[in-house]
Amino acid sequence: MIDVSSLVEVKKEIELNIGEKVMLKANRGRRKCFIKEAIIEDTYNNVFTVMVRVDSKTEQRFSYTYSDVLTSNVELVICKNNLKIHAG
Repeated sequence: MIDVSSLVEVKKEIELNIGEKVMLKANRGRRKCFIKEAIIEDTYNNVFTVMVRVDSKTEQRFSYTYSDVLTSNVELVICKNNLKIHAG
């Protein structure tokens, strides 16, 4: 079961890093993994958004829940200091 205080902690950590480059690793099921450099764009009550540059002209926006980070379905590593965002 996911602890509410852990969700709040992850949300605060992501809010502190809005605008930062991160390495995004998202589990897409069936042994498929999405690994890209992204920028944390914004946070909302239940989700946060990241912007991924696909090529020089194309950008994609993805949204994930804070529980995705807690359950390790999504991993965020801040590029400037190589720290992983997680609770605890």
